[in-house]
Amino acid sequence: VQLVESGGGSVQPGGSLRLSCAASGSIFSINAMGWYRQAPGKQRERVAHITSGGSTDYADSVKGRFTISRDKAKNTAYLQMNSLKPEDTAVYYCKAEGVESRLRFALGDYWGQGTQVTVSS
Repeated sequence: VQLVESGGGSVQPGGSLRLSCAASGSIFSINAMGWYRQAPGKQRERVAHITSGGSTDYADSVKGRFTISRDKAKNTAYLQMNSLKPEDTAVYYCKAEGVESRLRFALGDYWGQGTQVTVSS
């Protein structure tokens, strides 16, 4: 199983970016997906999370600005980030939780390699 993030880049404060995370491999299902971020010198934190049923939750720092969504048929998750602030600068990671293989084996959780988001004027 491989997760590949895309969509990161540099943007001015107040701007928007949309991150994508595509999971590939012998996947039957993914229970939940999440977006995390890690800024230099800080611990990795969960930014947004979405369950298989579509329930979402967000870190307080991004509520009202970020929106997580997923396309279960494509094993893909998205993070729409609006009204970006300099403090949103970080490497953003995607996580797939509770991955089940096509042979119905539990494979566990997987991380992507990360994509850099820089918010600066």
